[in-house]
Amino acid sequence: MRDGRPELLFGLPPILDAGVRTLILGSFPSPASLAGQHYYAHRQNQFWRVLGLLLGEPLPELDYLDKQRCLLAHRIGVWDVYRQCRRQGALDAAIQSPETNDFAGLAHAAPQLGRVCFNGRTAGKFTPWFAQRGYTTAVLPSTSPAYTLAFASKLALWRAGLGVQGGD
Repeated sequence: MRDGRPELLFGLPPILDAGVRTLILGSFPSPASLAGQHYYAHRQNQFWRVLGLLLGEPLPELDYLDKQRCLLAHRIGVWDVYRQCRRQGALDAAIQSPETNDFAGLAHAAPQLGRVCFNGRTAGKFTPWFAQRGYTTAVLPSTSPAYTLAFASKLALWRAGLGVQGGD
């Protein structure tokens, strides 16, 4: 903290390429993710477990580079709505002075993108911006351990939101 305010934090680069058809947007990386330079690095976050089950891939067991490659092979990208902010702790409610990522070039960077899913309600506040640009959107339950919805319910809602067929 400086001057009574949390320090300015900077997010992670997107997992994104021209083949991405679905983009999952979180709010801002947790302290564990920032320290590891790895989306959803906190061991209790259910993100990699959920996606692994939905995609039929061992995502929780893979190193970060292989996780990224696997997601991109499934045409899924990951990013956050905020580029930078001030925050003490990990809760979205503690985010102060956020600056939004520049999504203006998204159509060029990911020309096949059609669906944007938001990991939690904070990120979901950006639904109107993406919907106005013609993207299909879905606000999904947060995979954070702070959001205590039963895992089976989260998984079912993520399956529907991502448009994934089949079992887990």
